[in-house]
Amino acid sequence: MPRMTASNAPVPPADDARPLLAAKGVGKKVRSGDTELVILQGIELAVMPGEALAIVGASGSGKSTLLALLAGLDTPSAGTVELDGADLFALDEDARAELRGREVGFVFQSFQLLPALTALENVMLPLELAGRRDAERAARDELARVGLAERLGHRPAHLSGGEQQRVALARAFVVHPKLLLADEPTGSLDADSAAGVIELLFELNREHRTTLVMVTHDESLAARCDRVLRLAAGRLAA
Repeated sequence: MPRMTASNAPVPPADDARPLLAAKGVGKKVRSGDTELVILQGIELAVMPGEALAIVGASGSGKSTLLALLAGLDTPSAGTVELDGADLFALDEDARAELRGREVGFVFQSFQLLPALTALENVMLPLELAGRRDAERAARDELARVGLAERLGHRPAHLSGGEQQRVALARAFVVHPKLLLADEPTGSLDADSAAGVIELLFELNREHRTTLVMVTHDESLAARCDRVLRLAAGRLAA
């Protein structure tokens, strides 16, 4: 299949009968000196629209690498990933970025907020990049939804860890993504903050009818999802 640019990349209509996200024979190898290290091999995965999937594995098992491949942020050594019917690696980088910006939200362990921007500006950013004229109003509404209506003008350094992750949730959901990818979303939080963030994440996920793929080592968190897969020795198993 020829490579496609952002201007001519096909985006098929959503079809609930097919997976929203699918990995087909995905593998990842990296070279360290004279040694080739196999991180992932033969990953087969299908996530249906509206499903909440947890991928559980120990630290260093390749969970974050798999999530990056599913998002098209990294390139596999073998296989491919389809998002909403589009083969991510048949698209060029611009087309992949456009598709991600339109259909995918991210929540990271380290929050990934821009330190020079306020909470409001961080949430507005993906909307502004998409050319939304209502960016400020939509960002204000989403921050109010996560309980931060009084913290709009605060920069990340002046917010607690739990508050920063709430800003990250608002930023992820404000674009109404079809798919939310979460990488250890409570890994940097104390127990009380983590509990509040997780309740909010699942509430927002239900409200927005988003498909969720979360990687975690937390068994109790994974158990709240519809399905759990385990990653070990570079392979996925139920």
